[in-house]
Amino acid sequence: MKSTSTRPVDELGRIVLPVTVRRSFDIKEKDMLEIYAEGDRIIMKKVQSTCCFCDNTEEMIEFSGKYICPQCLAKLKEI
Repeated sequence: MKSTSTRPVDELGRIVLPVTVRRSFDIKEKDMLEIYAEGDRIIMKKVQSTCCFCDNTEEMIEFSGKYICPQCLAKLKEI
């Protein structure tokens, strides 16, 4: 996907990501983005949700703003 749009930076340094970009990358409110510079470019990447116990990134289940994998959830149920 290559599309171009311009957005102003406000007085606090914020920009609004176009809805088409948010939809394409499944970016929702409160999602974390990694932002870094590479040469003369600014790169933003959506941060993959990871399990709060083991850092697994697959099949995450969200609970109260935290993520847990099925394996850790099974271990918690044993307690």
